[in-house]
Amino acid sequence: MADHEKFHYKTLEDLKEEIKKLNVSIHLNEDMSVFQNPVRVGKKIASNALAVLPMEGCDSNRDGSPSELVKRRYKRFAEGGAGLLWWEANAVVEEGRANELQMMLTRENLTQFSELMEDVKKTAEKEKFHQIHILQLTHSGRYSRPVGHAAKPMIPQHDPILDGRCGVNDHTPLVTDEYLDRLTDRYVESARLAKAAGFDGVDIKACHRYLISELLASHTRKGKYGGSFENRSRFLLQTIRAVKETMGSDFIVACRFNVFDAHPYPYGFGCDKDDMWKFDETEPLLLVKQMCEAGVELLSNSAGNPYYIYPQVTRPFDLSSMGIPVPKEHPLQSIDRLFSFTRKIQQAAGNVPVVGNGYTWLRQWIPYAGAANLKDHSCSFVGLGRSSFAYPLAPKDILRTGKMDPEKCCITCSKCTQIMRDHGKTGCVIRDKEVYAKLYQEARKEAEQREKMG
Repeated sequence: MADHEKFHYKTLEDLKEEIKKLNVSIHLNEDMSVFQNPVRVGKKIASNALAVLPMEGCDSNRDGSPSELVKRRYKRFAEGGAGLLWWEANAVVEEGRANELQMMLTRENLTQFSELMEDVKKTAEKEKFHQIHILQLTHSGRYSRPVGHAAKPMIPQHDPILDGRCGVNDHTPLVTDEYLDRLTDRYVESARLAKAAGFDGVDIKACHRYLISELLASHTRKGKYGGSFENRSRFLLQTIRAVKETMGSDFIVACRFNVFDAHPYPYGFGCDKDDMWKFDETEPLLLVKQMCEAGVELLSNSAGNPYYIYPQVTRPFDLSSMGIPVPKEHPLQSIDRLFSFTRKIQQAAGNVPVVGNGYTWLRQWIPYAGAANLKDHSCSFVGLGRSSFAYPLAPKDILRTGKMDPEKCCITCSKCTQIMRDHGKTGCVIRDKEVYAKLYQEARKEAEQREKMG
């Protein structure tokens, strides 16, 4: 592995030289016309091949309804013009919220969501963009924290590496098979509400070590949801089928899932049993085929656990959040890993579109890497995550000028992640400082006070 470096590429040639030096499979293409191509997702059509990936703000109202910050964020995303808006994590049950301000669509706040969706669609229409809207449905599992700052983990298996980091001890019970049986119905109910609110589909979230992600890796669990691959994938597949059967062919069922956990056996998914850093594609590719057979019409792959000490597996960065070590690999190597996963998943998924990720660290050179991946069918959408916090109008700029402004790009400083770790409301501290610099400082101060109090 090469040493970690911060982004420093002034020209495209500089980046090409580094790619050649590191011998990574990152390709660049200057034909930006590929972004203009409409993309079919189920029976819907996205007007272009750019997507906003789900980025949680931790800033909904206490009842889960959209706050003013949430409304602002999605109107900005809509104005940006991406063909696909993949909305942030929406808890399906109160006890599964990652924080007390996590988005949560309910019967009681359906009107507020419907009104926001109407405003968002009007914003896009003014710009002559047609967008597909997917709501991410989640249960936070071991990272549940529904009230205040106290962790209330709900785990499908014990993990000696992670348990002590999230308030789990030997006496913490496992979620029961009966609880999981009932939970599928809550995903179905959330999908019903999402359709009523105006969403085009939902994502059954299975990434980043939240409940369904950890179920996929629950080798040590007993019963029908653990042990064999058939059992570990049972909850995800039965929930996909239940939502699809209930909602019908006009409603998209998507899945954003972890391909590779970077976590040792028997606690990781997609990892070699002897070396957790080796990708074993057997189960992830089988899962892709089974999800497509179950009715999934849109996929987005991710990797790693952003709560643990290898966040670069999920999102390469210049600066890590506090307490996280600098990785022993170059960010371009991290990006290469993510691109290779997407390439394999798209091949396995066939005509089902796959949203690529891992682009943000490339800053103004994102369009060139994205164009190359679209051109060779390594993905169907180019997804922008943290980049969208910093530069919500990037899709519009790419579509109209073929360029991104380096003065508006995310600098991967991890401050948006740090706000989340500090239990604050998150966004871009650098490019949207009028709103988020103060929120960052407030959250940091409160976190430091909690640390002093022990």
